[in-house]
This record gives sequence, structure tokens and C-alpha cells, in this order.
Amino acid sequence: MKQHFLNSSLNFILASDKNITEEKKEKLLYGLEGLYLTITKLIIINIIALVLGIWQEFIISLILFNILRFPGFGFHANNSFTCLLTSTIIIVGMPFLLIHITIPTIGKAILAALAVLAFIIYAPADTVKRPLTNKRKRIIRKIVASILAIIYAIIIILLPNDKISSLFLSGLLIETIFILPITYKIFKTPYANYKKI
Repeated sequence: MKQHFLNSSLNFILASDKNITEEKKEKLLYGLEGLYLTITKLIIINIIALVLGIWQEFIISLILFNILRFPGFGFHANNSFTCLLTSTIIIVGMPFLLIHITIPTIGKAILAALAVLAFIIYAPADTVKRPLTNKRKRIIRKIVASILAIIYAIIIILLPNDKISSLFLSGLLIETIFILPITYKIFKTPYANYKKI
């Protein structure tokens, strides 16, 4: 199925532009494969969230996580299977867990405070493919990510709606997991890649 998608898409692109070099074909195939894997992963994860009966909560948690992910960056799996597995366990599992257990406000406050501390220390966390070599941009991303984490923490603590508060906590904890050096270590992925360039 993947090969069919890649071949069909590439043939469609080549039909409109006959002057594409072999190097450009390689880049196109790489991009198309990334697109295919992203779409199939999202379909599978959405189906799992639907089966678990948390699709709406999953979508909200995913949006809240991605808002933090933009400045905070974080761990990326080395292969599509690991990516699917970690995404399913963490990105579906976290909202599922947090809407099915009751955490008192003080517990949420402690978790949120620890997450904010992690953002201040570890964000942004780069990857081998996207090392954050520009010091100024790293500082800006750290400030933005930390401010967003603080805003999330305030919402988590002050929001009277327990479900929405839990979804904010879910998004915050997911991104916290992805910026921690221990996550990189568990998956044998290099951390602080900008230092190696």
C-alpha cells in the first residue's frame, strides 16, 4: 500500500514536470514517505481513540500538546514503528488516564510545577535531524515554551472544570516527557544535538 502511494504520487508529480533530477526525486520520495507515515499513524491513533471512547478528549489534548511542541520541540522516534508505539501509548494513553482518574488539585499543582521546572531546564529539546544551532532562537524558544507551560499550569490549577483541567495537564505532561533527557536515553537517541555541531 505504501509503495503504491509513493509510486502513484511520484508519477503524478513527474507527469507535470519532466525535468526533475534524480536528486529531487529522492527528496520527493523522502517527503512523500513522511507524509504517508504521518497520515497512516494519525488514522490508526484516531481509531484507537475512537474505540476507547475518548476521541474528542484526544483531539483537544493533541492540540494542547502541539501548541507546546512548537516552541519546545522534543523527542522523535528513529523509525515509524517506534513512533506509532510511543504516540499511541503516550498521546492516547495520557488523556485516557487523566480523564479516568481523579487527581486532587494539589496533585495537579505538583505535577504542573514539576513540568514547568522541566521546561525551564530542558526546553527546547532538539533532534539529530533538526539541531537547534542558533543560540538566539534556542533562548527565544525556551522563553516561549516556559511561558506557555506556566500559563498551562495556572489554567490547570485555577480551572474549575476538572475534565478541561485534566486535558491541559495531559498536553503539558506529554510534551514534558518528550523534552526530558531520560526519554532520549531510553530510546538511545542523542540529546542536545546543537552541542555536537
